[in-house]
Amino acid sequence: MNKKYLLSLSSLLFLLACVNTQKVAIKEQPPNIVIILADDLGYSDLGCYGGVANTPNLNQLAAEGIRFTDFYAAASNCSPSRVGLLTGRSPSKVGMYNYMPPKHPMHLKAEETTIAEVVQQKGYKTGHFGKWHVSHLQSDQPQPIDQGFDYSLGTSNNAQPSHLNPTNFVRNGQAVGEMKGYSCQIIVEEAIQWLTETVTKKDPFLLYLAFHEPHKKVASPPDLTAKYATYPKQDAEYLANVENMDDAVGKMLTALKNKGLDENTLILFASDNGSYRNGSNVPLLGGKSFVYEGGIRVPGILHWKGKIEAGQTNETPVCLTDVLPTICDLVAINPPNPTSLDGISLLPLIHKKPFNRTKPLSWFFYRTSPEMAMRIGDYVILGSDSDTVRLTHRMAQPDMDYIKNMTLENFEVYHLQSDIGQTNNIDYTTLDMGRQLKKQLVNRLKEIQAVGPYWKNLPSQKGKRRLKSEWRQLRPIGFSN
Repeated sequence: MNKKYLLSLSSLLFLLACVNTQKVAIKEQPPNIVIILADDLGYSDLGCYGGVANTPNLNQLAAEGIRFTDFYAAASNCSPSRVGLLTGRSPSKVGMYNYMPPKHPMHLKAEETTIAEVVQQKGYKTGHFGKWHVSHLQSDQPQPIDQGFDYSLGTSNNAQPSHLNPTNFVRNGQAVGEMKGYSCQIIVEEAIQWLTETVTKKDPFLLYLAFHEPHKKVASPPDLTAKYATYPKQDAEYLANVENMDDAVGKMLTALKNKGLDENTLILFASDNGSYRNGSNVPLLGGKSFVYEGGIRVPGILHWKGKIEAGQTNETPVCLTDVLPTICDLVAINPPNPTSLDGISLLPLIHKKPFNRTKPLSWFFYRTSPEMAMRIGDYVILGSDSDTVRLTHRMAQPDMDYIKNMTLENFEVYHLQSDIGQTNNIDYTTLDMGRQLKKQLVNRLKEIQAVGPYWKNLPSQKGKRRLKSEWRQLRPIGFSN
């Protein structure tokens, strides 16, 4: 009896050890990462930020995670902000100091390390779906595959001719032709199919879902537009556009749940900059392309089931440049060139530990005025170039000529905690820290001027190019237009 008892006890202990080992293995499984980026979505467009658009899926995502009140884009317009997200660096230092116009040589350089390249080192499968806009697709400039994405369906810039039945999508280096439906639904359906055909529960993945909505030219389902009939036509189409995007987010969340992938998936939702629409950035000053709060402060939601306590509202200033350092922290890998990063890991906020930013958040856009902004604590300081001669000619002369010769002469300071609408410009000389604020802002401009490249003199870069035939080999069976 004793021997049988000991044998049974040994068997039980062995089984318990196996179960515990499995639990440890599950616990140590690296998280999946889903980054959802809206295009030109304003601070107050979502229901959970006081907006009138019907956004139940994003509202729920916020209710189950962290809703940031002071979340910032990396820049006040498209291309620079996306570069900041992908690299964790101030986009002006990387050389993306403006949106990327057609045929312009400016692009994200091959030697820059992206979030996708970081996680590939840990065996992640990576997919990009939607707007790219950091290089021209089907060109000699680095493509998504060169920047760490195994799979890509996207556009160089906006969906053309509109969100409905776009004709300019490129899949893994090959033009697709017209795709039926609305852009947000098209990219979500393809992302879900990629997950189905490529990813298993054992495969960690990074999914970058970059919507075109609600950037112009807007196209929205008529049944959704009709729900906002009390608004002017353009507003109704815009609000319906936001709702259609929210519906696409809901399909992605449902797919993750149905595939059992929601249990260990970190989801970030944000916008690349503020909205161009009046009323979408309330109560902030300004909008897209301005470094006032309305151009750079955006909705920001962080969700991680079982890891992030639900129902949080966080007032800590955070930024898209924080994404890469956060991912490095998540997957336990040393960040690339850490001294060159401008972001900081957000994991301390998730774990409710001290969060200390050493480099102030800053923004630069030289085609509007003020040209620079920097946030330190509850204060933001903005600087303008007062040289009217350069201001008059900056649209005509080479970009970097203007940037390297501009100076900051006029300054505005606002205390954001008490003046979120930036209505009370404080004389910086009256503040104990005023001169320090000015010095830091001027020094940040000098950093940009020191490293900014003259793109017209740079050869095209093919650093990590693959043959187009390799792109075709990446296309899973079953995809159609």
